[in-house]
Amino acid sequence: MCGIVGVVADPEIIGNTAPMLVQGLRRLEYRGYDSAGFALIECSSYRLLVFKDKGRINDVVESYNVDKHCAVSGIAHTRWATHGEPNTVNAHPHVDCRGEIAVVHNGIIKNFAELRQLLEEKGHVFRSETDTEVVAHLLEEYLRNGSSMWEAFKRLVRVIEGAYAIAVIYSREPHRIYFARKVSPLVIGLGEGFMMVASDIPSMLQYTKRFVALNDGEYGYIEPYRLYLEKDGRAVEWRHRVMTVTWSIEDAEKGGYPHYMLKEIMEQPRVLFETYTGLASSRELENAAKLLSNAEKIFVTGAGTSYHAGLVFAYYMARIAKRPVIPFISSEYLAYRDMDHSNSVLVAISQSGETIDTLQAVRSFKSSGGRVIAVSNVIGSTIPREADVTVYTRAGPEIGVAATKTFLTQVLALTGMALTLAQYNGSMTQNEYRKAMDTLKNAGHAASAGIDRSIRAVELLASSLRSKGNIYVLGRGLGVALAYEAALKIKEVSYIHAEAYPAGESKHGPIALVEDGFPVIFVGVPPREELHEKLQSNVMEMKARGASTIVVGVSGYDDLKGVDFYIDVGNYDEILAPYAVVPPFQLLAYKLAVMLNRDPDKPRNLAKTVTVE
Repeated sequence: MCGIVGVVADPEIIGNTAPMLVQGLRRLEYRGYDSAGFALIECSSYRLLVFKDKGRINDVVESYNVDKHCAVSGIAHTRWATHGEPNTVNAHPHVDCRGEIAVVHNGIIKNFAELRQLLEEKGHVFRSETDTEVVAHLLEEYLRNGSSMWEAFKRLVRVIEGAYAIAVIYSREPHRIYFARKVSPLVIGLGEGFMMVASDIPSMLQYTKRFVALNDGEYGYIEPYRLYLEKDGRAVEWRHRVMTVTWSIEDAEKGGYPHYMLKEIMEQPRVLFETYTGLASSRELENAAKLLSNAEKIFVTGAGTSYHAGLVFAYYMARIAKRPVIPFISSEYLAYRDMDHSNSVLVAISQSGETIDTLQAVRSFKSSGGRVIAVSNVIGSTIPREADVTVYTRAGPEIGVAATKTFLTQVLALTGMALTLAQYNGSMTQNEYRKAMDTLKNAGHAASAGIDRSIRAVELLASSLRSKGNIYVLGRGLGVALAYEAALKIKEVSYIHAEAYPAGESKHGPIALVEDGFPVIFVGVPPREELHEKLQSNVMEMKARGASTIVVGVSGYDDLKGVDFYIDVGNYDEILAPYAVVPPFQLLAYKLAVMLNRDPDKPRNLAKTVTVE
């Protein structure tokens, strides 16, 4: 996830757009902070000026005196890297060979590699590793062939694939900004003598209260007094869609949500799609599968939520790829330190790529001859740099301390890795693999359905649990890993003690605590036909001790006897179940925190990234 903003203005009304770009981009820094950049069209000469660098927005502004330059129009970008390390060359904006076109982009261009190859064969010289740069060169190529800029831009939209929000300026048309949206968000700000385009409302709220949110597949251009929209080659009437916003800037940064945690839960359908698209357009999964296929032993490690994602991976590896995996919590790496790992692979999971315990495990493993696959959300962070292969998630920055969207994107990446290995080692035919990956593509839809189907029931459930001091979360099979994550979310943000167990283990000690009204939540997952009878037995064991029994799971558990409350997230198979089942637990944790007057974004005693032992 990155942030983009653009401004075009009448010089007699707005003397200089550069300060507006700077202020607007500062409001978007929560969307990414690896690097930042600005492209300005000068007031007098109409030259294209580009200033960009690694680091925070203020550092770039001060280094290049960006707001001191006079610009009639401009675009700006703050980056969360998805293609290419976060450095000056890879920072946006990107330009064409002649330095007349500049582009900023949020999202992933799926077919960039083939487009880049075609453009290089035509003599275009690329400077960066990013997917975005193909946009500038593709437009340049169309202009060479006689197209107008508007014709070139429309042709571009038909050619590029993936998820994107794009803004483009052209020095020969200084009073116009072109834009396009597919999946990634983009909003138009309507001003007096100026127009703006940005990733979201906060960057523009200081200058206007009137906005048009673009729909998927729309593209067009803005001029100081004009917005023009098209979709599929037809003009779009937009005036009836103008909304007037009365939010404060602080509220707007959260997208209208009261907390970042809720916003990030709701972002999961989109970021799951972006993660899938990014993995499908790269060789990351294939590279990881090749390394895993040659390993004598496979280990997986992580801390907290990342460890729970590792447990999901271990489950899928056994079920799908027919390969056993040894999971361990990264802080316990010393137990494996003195082993010979020369024929082993460690899958190290860290959202930040900087988690100290996981980093220590990586270094210990490598020092004894092991190979490492990193799964991370931050390009260029330490663990990916030290790994042999890296598989990236595309969740974007996560502001809330408790992991939500980063967990499910990790699960998606790890599931893709297990499926690719299964196809690679013959456990799954090519057709079975394609079908499974096509199923995984719908992870975002499953998350959306899980949220929609549970949101009202979660409110009722939270009301009944808010006075409880203890909760059990029990599962079987895939549900065990999901239970661990559910319990962690509840205790992290609500401070209610929640403990997860394999349901079959509950009678080996934990059931001693159960008494009248003790809440026990069961995670219902596929394969239902294999688990139904066993889960029924566990429910009755708890019910016999007076427990309040709850099931959160896929369809088919409604006939369990003794269940007091059932949240049915829909009918999903083993691959898609986590994406529908996990969001209701995240929402439950969030609702409990709010009802108990806890701050879900900043739980006490916790930090987002643990970088000290």
